[in-house]
Amino acid sequence: MHQTFDAALGINLLHANQDGADHNRACFDAWGITCFNLMSSPGAGKTALLEKTLAALSSELAIAVIEGDMTTELDADRLRQYDVPVIAINTGRSCHLDSKMVAGGIHRLEHDYTPSALDLVLVENVGNLVCPAEFEVGEHAKIALLSLTEGEDKPLKYPIMFQEADCLLVTKMDLAPYLDVDVRRIEQNVQQMNPRATIIPVSAKTGEGLQTWFDWVRSFRAQHSRLQVEAEQTLISPRL
Repeated sequence: MHQTFDAALGINLLHANQDGADHNRACFDAWGITCFNLMSSPGAGKTALLEKTLAALSSELAIAVIEGDMTTELDADRLRQYDVPVIAINTGRSCHLDSKMVAGGIHRLEHDYTPSALDLVLVENVGNLVCPAEFEVGEHAKIALLSLTEGEDKPLKYPIMFQEADCLLVTKMDLAPYLDVDVRRIEQNVQQMNPRATIIPVSAKTGEGLQTWFDWVRSFRAQHSRLQVEAEQTLISPRL
């Protein structure tokens, strides 16, 4: 069976992107950085979540943000108020960040800051429920956001993002009294495709669930940091 030209081109693009993602991840590992890729549809609350995360954790973790947007720096400007490095990447007509774009952000981090002094890089991807999940950028964990206003069926209609997510944040929980949406059904729809995902209902407005999210970030960062140290020790240990 022969592949169509479009199918072969898509596979080649994904392979090339994966090579770039592996290179980006190697850079993060060499600097001792943990990287999260935040993905959602437009308006699900990625930037609001990042604002709360930077306010809560930037005093204990050295954090930088790579901020993806199609045309503006509006979200990047919101995050710069927290006095952390924020690298803005405009994707133009592209509906997602890819590894090459993030490599450009890494280059700017290396040129303008000291990456080895960072603990965490948060990548805010372009708002889209499809493409970002297919193109790795070098992250160590994928964080998906789904707002309560989007309904219960989105994990079933757009499965790839939810299948790939290490953590799902169900956002805008403060609107629950006004919506005919069952959070348990959302959780069930995700778990039937991805039982390993951690699911955390949150509200950036009321603070619901944010402490659980912060603890998840701390825990993942600590565990990943230990793995990085162990891997480095294995590389430098003399062979017997």
